[in-house]
Amino acid sequence: MDNPKLQTHQERTVRVFSGWPMLLIDMALLLGSIASLIYAIAAGAVHYGHPIWIMLILAVLGVILSIILMPGFFTLQPNEARVLVLFGDYRGTIRTSGFHWGNPFYANNAKHESISDRMRAAQARQASNRHDNDNAPTQSPSRFRVSLRIRNMNSDVLKVNDRRGNPIEIAAVIVWRVHDTAQAMFDVDDYENYIRIQSESAIRHLASAYAYDHGEENETTLRDGVDEVSAALCKELQDRLSRAGVIVEESRLTHLAYAPEIAQAMLRRQQAEAVIAARQKIVHGAVSMVEMALHDLAEKNVIALDDERKAAMVSNLMVVLCAESEVHPVINTGTLYT
Repeated sequence: MDNPKLQTHQERTVRVFSGWPMLLIDMALLLGSIASLIYAIAAGAVHYGHPIWIMLILAVLGVILSIILMPGFFTLQPNEARVLVLFGDYRGTIRTSGFHWGNPFYANNAKHESISDRMRAAQARQASNRHDNDNAPTQSPSRFRVSLRIRNMNSDVLKVNDRRGNPIEIAAVIVWRVHDTAQAMFDVDDYENYIRIQSESAIRHLASAYAYDHGEENETTLRDGVDEVSAALCKELQDRLSRAGVIVEESRLTHLAYAPEIAQAMLRRQQAEAVIAARQKIVHGAVSMVEMALHDLAEKNVIALDDERKAAMVSNLMVVLCAESEVHPVINTGTLYT
């Protein structure tokens, strides 16, 4: 049996009526219907002994119609959108902030929110508190309201293996915003939870693609190639989150360290490498200085040295220049050969 292809959606921007004229019309309809209802009962009883049925029915219908129109009012803050769904059919998205009125039968989800949606909302709030994300907005009463603001997400500290198999700890901060509200609402189940899970997967994949440090020649590592690693993480996140209508503005590593079980061994390794590098520079400098000293002595005819005396001078100078502690000279009162 063929698997049905996942239906993708694309945002359509629509416009609705301004809420202020519709509010006046609705209030006039409600008050006029109530006045007509009272008049139909009172005047009919005085003149006919019974209510004026036609006016009474029209007044009741007017009251009912005004009550039906009331759920169509809604407000949008700056950088906030509302997805309009009519009987399960996506009709468009409104992005204009202000006081609006739309079809009162547009799904508002305040009455139709399922138990699973409430559970996901509670889990999202708990995750936001766990991540200490102060910039994350609180859950809207209606799931069809989507925030278009830029948001930050701090990932958990993940323990993964780098390209060389060393266990490391890594975490990142991701700056994102919703671009296509239709994809965010209908192409994934819960776009905030989807972003959290896919971000963790992308960080794990990134850590396994690079070595922590000490790579081969011209090899990018997690510690040294910060800009290239951040660009690679941003690209992979964008590839993963584009299906949810999300744009990744920036991503950066916020935590990078060896796992505790190998941290001490790697620290000793780094110390040893630092000592070796320092020794190489010291020896290279000492050889240059000895060479310069011998050249100047020979060029200025200060003293004539045979090969044996040159070897002795080189040995003494190397000891003086390369020694870690202070060197005390020994005065020779004789000659080199006695």
